Amino acid sequence: MADALKKGASDIHIIPRGKDSAIKFRLGNKLMQRLILGNSDSERLVSHFKFTASMDIGDKRRPQSGAYAYRFKDSLVGLRISTLPANKSESMVIRILPQQNLSPHYQLSLFPSTSRKLVSLMKHAHGLIILTGPTGSGKTTTLYSLLSEASQVINRNVITLEDPIEKLNDTVLQIQVNEKAGVSYSAGLKAILRHDPDIIMVGEIRDKETAEIAVRAALTGHLVLSTMHTRDAKGAIYRLLEFGVNWLEIQQTLIAVTAQRLVELTCPFCSEGCSPFCYTAGRGKRGGIFEILSGRALSAVLAESRGEAADYHYPTLKDAILKGVSLGFIKEEEIKRWIVNEQSQ
Repeated sequence: MADALKKGASDIHIIPRGKDSAIKFRLGNKLMQRLILGNSDSERLVSHFKFTASMDIGDKRRPQSGAYAYRFKDSLVGLRISTLPANKSESMVIRILPQQNLSPHYQLSLFPSTSRKLVSLMKHAHGLIILTGPTGSGKTTTLYSLLSEASQVINRNVITLEDPIEKLNDTVLQIQVNEKAGVSYSAGLKAILRHDPDIIMVGEIRDKETAEIAVRAALTGHLVLSTMHTRDAKGAIYRLLEFGVNWLEIQQTLIAVTAQRLVELTCPFCSEGCSPFCYTAGRGKRGGIFEILSGRALSAVLAESRGEAADYHYPTLKDAILKGVSLGFIKEEEIKRWIVNEQSQ
């Protein structure tokens, strides 16, 4: 754990391979092997993490998930743990969520104008804002930074409903879903609505129930933020329709949809690859880029989702990458990676 935190890893993988298990770190876009453990040591390690995350250590036949806080150098680090049953063993992935790693609002995006627009969305009195992107794109960091800004600067009462709580934040009231204790998404939302919230954060829209809960909360006159896994911003609208949410409710509640990615940045000191003596060597040099679907463009996409002809344009993720490359901020390899990802999908 200490080694992963020092290296800035985002995930730790424990992968069974028959006679042994591989421990790998996710560093940026690469999965690097760290060490090899024997099966007995690996099984004890997996059992230890399952126990500390309040998971059933005796059940190896079904996937499980849990979370807990790990103390490292006088600071807390959130760990989100998930297991998968493998052949005669278990695979485990530990997502590392540094608790103190809240980016200031002006550093959310590589481009200051985008950061200002993101913060301005928090001034809406009611409606639904959805942040989209793949795993590891920085959605959680963006979400908590915006919530902290709304709580401390705009002075609004922020309550979150999460499963599980990913980052501890003293500036907002956090509620964790606990089905065994009767705190489901539906029951939690009813309780939150009686707690005079200004902003409600629903952890992730992953099924029909949470989609309806998020829209219902927005219809009651609150500002609701949530996340979703889609390739681009307009994909969130079609996903809500797939979940069975009424089109008119989407049209009445949806304020904006953002899509984001983390891209590799060029080193300001080295023209090519960094040497071991570079000031930034070994540090994560990544920045966030966004596409924000709102206003007229959002109305046009909503019309398009009903089969109506629509003419719209808004700066997409591809436009942001090309802009960053032309200004010398982003590595040219990001364009190639973007093209490969688009072709594969």
